[in-house]
Amino acid sequence: MKSSELLKRKVDGYLKEWKSNDARLPLIIKGARQIGKTESIKKFAKENYKSVVEINFALQKQYKEIFDDGFDVDIVLKNISLINPEFEFIPNDTLFFFDEMQACPNCATSLKSFKTDGRFDVICSGSLMGISYEEIESNSVGYKEDYEMYSMDFEEFLWAKGYEKEQIDSLYDKMFNITPLSHIEFNVMLENFREYMVLGGMPAIVDSFVKNKNYSGTLKMQKQILLDYEEDITKYAKGLDKTKILSVYRKIPAFLGKDNKKFQISKIEKGARRREYVGTVDWLISAGIVNACYCMDAPELPLKGNYNPDNFKLYFSDTGLLIGSLDEEAQEDLRANKNFNTYKGAIYENIIGEMLVKQGYDLYFYRSEKGSLEMDFFVRDSDSLVPVEVKADDGTTISLNNLIDKHKYSDVKYGIKLGNKNIGYNGKFYTFPYFLAFLLKRFLRENNKR
Repeated sequence: MKSSELLKRKVDGYLKEWKSNDARLPLIIKGARQIGKTESIKKFAKENYKSVVEINFALQKQYKEIFDDGFDVDIVLKNISLINPEFEFIPNDTLFFFDEMQACPNCATSLKSFKTDGRFDVICSGSLMGISYEEIESNSVGYKEDYEMYSMDFEEFLWAKGYEKEQIDSLYDKMFNITPLSHIEFNVMLENFREYMVLGGMPAIVDSFVKNKNYSGTLKMQKQILLDYEEDITKYAKGLDKTKILSVYRKIPAFLGKDNKKFQISKIEKGARRREYVGTVDWLISAGIVNACYCMDAPELPLKGNYNPDNFKLYFSDTGLLIGSLDEEAQEDLRANKNFNTYKGAIYENIIGEMLVKQGYDLYFYRSEKGSLEMDFFVRDSDSLVPVEVKADDGTTISLNNLIDKHKYSDVKYGIKLGNKNIGYNGKFYTFPYFLAFLLKRFLRENNKR
């Protein structure tokens, strides 16, 4: 049976490409806590290098001093070997893996020296919670490459369950050709997707589920990760009011439970003022804990610069953690009855937002001042704005039709409707089941070319 170290991840392919590039730069893999960064790097290192110099600056604090005498690589090697003389430094076949780099800011400054020296490869990793990327940028600009990693997406979840590339390509072919899925294809994938919604994509939780073939212990693991995140907030939120960050973090499920799901500082606690919470939401976003979805000023291109930074929704970056944050009654309803329509559609919105982010999209929505026109998400293809409607039920699509039909929304040429519906196209918008949303970017790119 697969162990968490052997779960196939998309970063695996990225690392192979990075290694094959003769002009490769030191690599920083960044992402939220507990998403599998360290396991993936270790697996890659073991398979591709004769010698691996692995240093964890959080657990092995003595190594923080290896840069105290300067950043010349030979001096750094000398200091490392003083602490551990068993490390081997084989030119062109050694990987330096600096883990938890947020605990040693000087590590970032050393990347320029390692690149200039050229004898050794370097991969750094660390929690977004603790890394000051402004500081890292200033210390290593032009001498590093960044890769942002997330918890497992739905495709990686399917890999963990044993599905092969050919089976996923078959789903995409039907999506691209607007061919309805067979009854068995639809129902089996819907069941997989429901499992993924309940579990989320944290590797340890997925691994437990795949091994045990049931949900036993997974809720406890989700709640522990939520508590770990709270502990990390108190540890890493420097210069900000940690209690206020915690207040924002804990209130997210309550906002998602409301009809408009809008995040409002004034509703966090009695008498809360915006100026008192400056930076708190940004910190949670930067830490990779939440995804922000901003309200557009108007449903038109461009997306960036055409939104109100003070009007937004906050979604959990991993839907399993949203599920884990709900009360016991909701947990029982979700696991026993698979009733995802509760919570005002927030679970479906959260997971579609997560799936879009994991494809590289920023999140935008629209709601007119009078509320007569609203759309859950917007993406774009090469020449048009594409509204994406997420339907928790089989209701009407008034806003989607208006955006496509009315001449004043000239950037909108067609739309996407996601729901518990099979693949289809009515001449105005494409209908896809939720579980195919992970293929949306590929579809939009290739559909635009035909």
